[in-house]
Amino acid sequence: MNILVFNCGSSSLKYRLLAMPEAIELTGGEAQRVGPPTAKPSVILYHVGKEKFTKEVPMANHAAAFEEVMKLLMQDEKLRPDAVGHRLVHGGTFFRNPTVVTNDVMQKLEAIRDLAPLHNPPAMALMYACQERYPALPQVAVFDTAYHGTIPEKAYTYALPAAIRDELGIRKYGFHGTSHQFVMEEAAAFLKKPVAQFNAVSCHLGSGGASLCAIVNGQSVDNTMGYSPLQGLVMSTRCGDLDPAVTMQLLAQTDGDGQKVLSLLNNKSGVLGLTGSTADIRDVLANPLSATGEKNARLTQTEQVYVWRLRKYLGAYLAVVGRPDAVIFTDTIGETVPQVRWAMCADMAAFGMKMDARKNAHVTQYPTDVAAADSAVRILVVQTNEELAIARRTFLTLNHASPALEREAHSSSAAEPCGKRTDVRASAQGNVKVRLKTKCNATSTQSTAESSTSKGIHA
Repeated sequence: MNILVFNCGSSSLKYRLLAMPEAIELTGGEAQRVGPPTAKPSVILYHVGKEKFTKEVPMANHAAAFEEVMKLLMQDEKLRPDAVGHRLVHGGTFFRNPTVVTNDVMQKLEAIRDLAPLHNPPAMALMYACQERYPALPQVAVFDTAYHGTIPEKAYTYALPAAIRDELGIRKYGFHGTSHQFVMEEAAAFLKKPVAQFNAVSCHLGSGGASLCAIVNGQSVDNTMGYSPLQGLVMSTRCGDLDPAVTMQLLAQTDGDGQKVLSLLNNKSGVLGLTGSTADIRDVLANPLSATGEKNARLTQTEQVYVWRLRKYLGAYLAVVGRPDAVIFTDTIGETVPQVRWAMCADMAAFGMKMDARKNAHVTQYPTDVAAADSAVRILVVQTNEELAIARRTFLTLNHASPALEREAHSSSAAEPCGKRTDVRASAQGNVKVRLKTKCNATSTQSTAESSTSKGIHA
């Protein structure tokens, strides 16, 4: 089954086409400079197999980018998708699982589009375009917040009046769930431990956003992000945790201009705000000596603030987890910057953690264990792959996630690809019936996927 995965940015559209459950990548690429004209033209950088290509084409919005990507795929019969998986940053309280896209689902997404104003609307534009142009192609929405649906009430509740919380849908949602779940499953498999018995702290440390996730028995029980991705760690341009009184002071200084304050906290704070010169923690860690043999004081302060917040949350989440099997590092900083891993894990023997300095400094493959031999808690570096995670969830959702199929979807060494055909019928009510026929198995499966109907929130 060929699954086309879309991952929307505010001005970009990444895509990958994977043959599932074998997880063979057939093609992929990125549409860049989507939206109003810029100094450079809109372009799609893509590959088919090992061949790389560039196509300049105007793309006024994400729907136009989607159409251009589909034109590329339709040129080759082998690259035609059987289903589409979409990454959505926010599912609100409606969606705790990947969900087949129906009219009812789109109505619910409209109600919560303002919870992720930079990311949900362009993803929804893609889904509408797909519904209009390819109505027989099944779509599945995979939510970054869904994995955190298991966070207990005591952890997701803010200490505000209940009536206000309920009316406005104010609670911790958590983010980066697709990545946290993926690396958790990879780590459990690496350590040969059942997911349902696996405990860990997952550290998704990106060059932009970052969050930690406390995992107990394979389920998320807390995430450093909250109602929005602004809470938690010091990020590239986001401040992370902040006393609400500071926000009120900023509002007073800007004559109540909420958008200006929000822009300050989201786009001008974090590493960029601390340094005044760079938003990349890698530049901060480089911090060369001056002619007088001294380091830049602001860069030194930034490094200390950044690491302090990381270590504080790591210690808190190790306490929440209780008996962790592993601490997992992933994404750009977590995978490629050994100084950050060392700064977080050094002097943590009281938590059962000991890092092997040599292994940590020379990570050459993923996953890998950089813990010392006598460390009770393993320290793993695992490469995240959100597109593959979305393809897995899409495949399992359309197949009703039977245990056998789940094992097959997570296997990286299927014997031989099986030819599959997908027959889709959409009812007037918006429900989708999916029939998957497999050439190497005479048995066909048919299922009806219903949209989630959990309690909604008011936009």
